[in-house]
Amino acid sequence: MADPFGRAVRDHHRGEREAPLIQRDGEQTREHPIEQFYFAEFTAEGETGRWLESHLDGPLVDLGAGAGRHALYFQEEFETVAIEVSENLVATMRDRGVADAREGDMFALREAFERDRFRSALAVGTQLGLAGSMDGLRRFLADLAYVTAPDGTAVVDCYDPARIEDGELLGYRPDPTPGLSARVMTFEYEGELGETLLFRLFGPDRVREAAVGTDWQVADVYYGDDGPHYRAALEKR
Repeated sequence: MADPFGRAVRDHHRGEREAPLIQRDGEQTREHPIEQFYFAEFTAEGETGRWLESHLDGPLVDLGAGAGRHALYFQEEFETVAIEVSENLVATMRDRGVADAREGDMFALREAFERDRFRSALAVGTQLGLAGSMDGLRRFLADLAYVTAPDGTAVVDCYDPARIEDGELLGYRPDPTPGLSARVMTFEYEGELGETLLFRLFGPDRVREAAVGTDWQVADVYYGDDGPHYRAALEKR
């Protein structure tokens, strides 16, 4: 399977990247900021870092861990398992020192881990939108509840459709339903196109709605600035 995203991140880590990683929606393109998003060191200093750390404990599963930015920090505090669907990203994390980096799909958690395996889960990078629908989001939250302890916590992130301005997100697709929209895009690297990605964008109230009937409730929502990106802290009921 084509993996332009994973290859670009791996080449960047090795100092071998000569071409940009491109986000594409038809003829519209933007360069994806690899260094800023995946290799800037994470610390718990500052308001955003302190907020995130306050909602997590170990053992921790880092879902869609990218190049291991968060895993490298949290593994010094407690057991951390980082999963990614890309072999290239898993190899990059291992090269960077992530102690337990594995291939895995965040939307197939029951197949990968036993019940109550983790105390916390982290899924930041807006990959929550790959759940694809409200039903998909409910299934993901139910599976996440299965692999986390009865007193477990989680942090997820997304874009709030109510705060998105025209032209702000490449591939943005508005929706008349409050709190819902979509984003469609493809990654391209060195002429190789990946699969077309459909992100369903859920506002915080939609995450609250999806959590009904699962073990989760939304305990806190953090924006950090005036933009559309937010993080939601989840706690078991």
